[in-house]
Amino acid sequence: MKLAQDIILRPIITEESMDAISMKKYTFAVAKNANKIEIAKAVEELFGVEVAKVNTMNVKGHLRRYGRFEGYTSDWKKAIVTLTEKSKTIEFFDGLM
Repeated sequence: MKLAQDIILRPIITEESMDAISMKKYTFAVAKNANKIEIAKAVEELFGVEVAKVNTMNVKGHLRRYGRFEGYTSDWKKAIVTLTEKSKTIEFFDGLM
């Protein structure tokens, strides 16, 4: 059984993700092998909110160069979690706005 802390790795803090908070959409980097049901349960457990739906996408690593050497950053998975209308907000993101 996976722990909620192993599924939700970190929040994604960008301009676009901060704008979506007004619509109760929160963005997280999640474990690559986690499915939508596991992600929803982990968010509910960690933050005490009600999840309406989860959208996921696999993000390809970007090409990076260091002098004459080049390689790719790691691939990762992103989840956009939408909360229900009556659900409370996630306090962690409230301090960032």
